[in-house]
Amino acid sequence: MPAKSPTGAFARAQARGESALRTAMLDIAAELLATEGPAALSMRRLAAAADCSTTVLYRLFGAKEGIAAALYREGFARLHRRLEEVPRDDDPAAYLAAVGRAYRAGAVEQPNFYSVMHGEGIPGFVPDEASRAVATASLDVLREAARACIEAGVFRADADADEVADTLWAAAHGVISLERGGHFPGALGEQRYRTLTAAAAAAFLA
Repeated sequence: MPAKSPTGAFARAQARGESALRTAMLDIAAELLATEGPAALSMRRLAAAADCSTTVLYRLFGAKEGIAAALYREGFARLHRRLEEVPRDDDPAAYLAAVGRAYRAGAVEQPNFYSVMHGEGIPGFVPDEASRAVATASLDVLREAARACIEAGVFRADADADEVADTLWAAAHGVISLERGGHFPGALGEQRYRTLTAAAAAAFLA
């Protein structure tokens, strides 16, 4: 069935202001993308699903390409917020592991955004430099956690925090991609995630 916005969702979001309205439109766009594919990301289709005018969408996103860019940035912005919410731990290794679990939780809970963030959701979409900067900044929490492990002696003193973060990110994304492809059903996905990310971290142990 075609994606349809909840009754009154547009009106409620509009009443809460421009930021809430934009977020609501992106949630609807992400759902359309998942249920109907990239062809559904047109101003007319999104306006119909949101029960609003195309004028509103042009004001918010500028054009169809703006929706793709906004979905990409929103996905990484939500990831950043999720990682920042992880409670700090006196044990840097435990905190790093918790950040990793939060990353996977975000991918599992918001697969529509995750697909756009990693080039799977919208064929042909290439994020611009500003959008990539948002993506890079979203992993600052992971880099800080890696740096804390280096400073605490958990990882080698000559380890590079950026390399640690990139390695863990690559390992995490690889497992998540296989899980999303149906290769690690049920609880197996989380089990394989923990195993591979732990193995990736072990490469930097002091």
